[in-house]
Formats: sequence, structure tokens, C-alpha cells
Amino acid sequence: MKKNIINFLRSAFPFIAVIILWRLSIAFWNPAGILAIIPIFYCSFVRPVPWFAPFAVIFCFLIDYRFDSLIYWTVMYCLFYAANGFQSFIDLSRLDKNALQVFMAFFGVSTLILSFMNLNLDNLLRAIWLFAWVSTLYIPITALIKRVCDDR
Repeated sequence: MKKNIINFLRSAFPFIAVIILWRLSIAFWNPAGILAIIPIFYCSFVRPVPWFAPFAVIFCFLIDYRFDSLIYWTVMYCLFYAANGFQSFIDLSRLDKNALQVFMAFFGVSTLILSFMNLNLDNLLRAIWLFAWVSTLYIPITALIKRVCDDR
């Protein structure tokens, strides 16, 4: 019984991590719950979790709702999901540092496009800060997910 509960919590951890990171929305440190994009990316592309893609689309939509960005993050996620599904050249699960470079490319391009929507110095500095902060937290959050989920 105890082992079943532990196995359930391990398999539910990626979902719980997304919910917690989205819910802990703080204006400067986690605007609109954007840190939830880390487990969304990791558990969709690097370490695919069953039934995670529909959950990820819902939470990308919720990030959009808090950002007042219509369906921007949802579209970016779906575009990357489609591009990843069509390509067979890069295996994201075998890249170094949990595919940090690919995540930085995905998040950097998305943040850059979003900052160009209303271009001014304040938005550009905010985009640079957000990119640096989310990219820095990618390794510890993905390491935690890997450690909790793979320790069987």
C-alpha cells in the first residue's frame, strides 16, 4: 500500500510541480507563473510523461491568461511540439544538462518575440531578466523532477 502511494506521487510529481510553479506567481520572480514552463518543456520534450501534453497545453493557456497575452505561450508550445514531432535528427532526452540549450533557444526566441510586441527599454530589460532567471532555474528544477521521478 505504501509503495503504491509513493509510486503514484512519483508519477504525479511533474503535474504537481507545474501546478505549484504556476500558482506561485510573483510579479518580479515568477510573473504570471512563467516558471511552470520549465517542467512543461522538460516533461513534454526531454523526459516525456504520458498524458502530459494535454495538461501542458492547458497550463500554457493559463499562463497566457495571467500574462494577458491571448494564446501566445500556447501557440509557441504547440509549434515547438509539432516541430519536435516532425524532426528525428535531435534526441532531446540524450542531450547534456537536460537539454538546457534547446530550452534556452525555445524560451529565448519566445521571450524575444514577445518583447518586440511592445518595444521599449523597460520591456527589453524585463525580457532579458526573465530569460536569465528562467534559464538559471532550469537545471535545479529539472534535476529535482528527475530525482523524484527516477528514484524507483
